[in-house]
Amino acid sequence: MTINHTISVLVSNEVGVLSRIVDLFSGRGYNIESLTVAPALDSIYSRVTIVTPADNDVIEQICKQLNRLIPVIKVANLSIGEAIEYEIGLLKVYVSDENRAEFMNIVAQAGATIMDVNDKTYTVKIDGDEKKVQTFAELVRPYGIKEFVRSGKVAITKGNQFSNIKNLIKQD
Repeated sequence: MTINHTISVLVSNEVGVLSRIVDLFSGRGYNIESLTVAPALDSIYSRVTIVTPADNDVIEQICKQLNRLIPVIKVANLSIGEAIEYEIGLLKVYVSDENRAEFMNIVAQAGATIMDVNDKTYTVKIDGDEKKVQTFAELVRPYGIKEFVRSGKVAITKGNQFSNIKNLIKQD
């Protein structure tokens, strides 16, 4: 059964690493639904978070192939329930004067934040899990979404896994 999996990859922060990871996916016909990259606390490393649709056997194969790349330090398949997942959505929404109070109520109840107001257009930030971001977008869709961008998912394991970067370096 194909479902979206979140893979967390700790890599050396060097030129070409992201290209090599993306090439691995495209060369084998794997799709990437979401890709987020940023330096880790220690800037010699970066954390790559990849969301990809696949069955469990394919995910296992992807993780093995990622581990073979030289700049890769650690690969983790973050299964549902084993990680905290988060994303940000920015929506530019048309809101008429007549609908302003109702729209503001939806924003407040969703825990969203108004970032900008300009000529009846509101730019709103919503953050949380994927379902929360998507649900908010569906709630404000009737007002007229002019633009919608998402950050892509970031994730971290629950508990004390990955708690010390020194323990992540591959042992030969």
